[in-house]
Amino acid sequence: QVQLEESGGGLVQAGGSLRLSCEASGTIRTINGMGWYRQAPGKSLDLVAEFISGGSTNFADSVKGRFTISRDDSKNAVYLQMNSLKPEDTAVYYCKMVIGSWSGAVANYWGEGTLVTVSS
Repeated sequence: QVQLEESGGGLVQAGGSLRLSCEASGTIRTINGMGWYRQAPGKSLDLVAEFISGGSTNFADSVKGRFTISRDDSKNAVYLQMNSLKPEDTAVYYCKMVIGSWSGAVANYWGEGTLVTVSS
């Protein structure tokens, strides 16, 4: 089984920074995709940032220039550095990984979510 453990959420003032971490553990053969999503109160789950094929990254327009995504493959980890935070960034943030097992199966795995609250 695979588990994703997130950390790094919390309360921060507008203009501040937070760094989210997500580390996968368990039986992992390959990690084919990594990304971060968020869900604000009363809203849908939206992509924030992700690694796409070839190591390129993709960001939601609302976070471009403020957020960066990075990874440490030796730790099966993905990170989200969030700078210049705004109250509208308040949401539960979820990491997602696309993981291949030794049986050949590929599945999406999600973290449990970490709350980020940005006060004005």
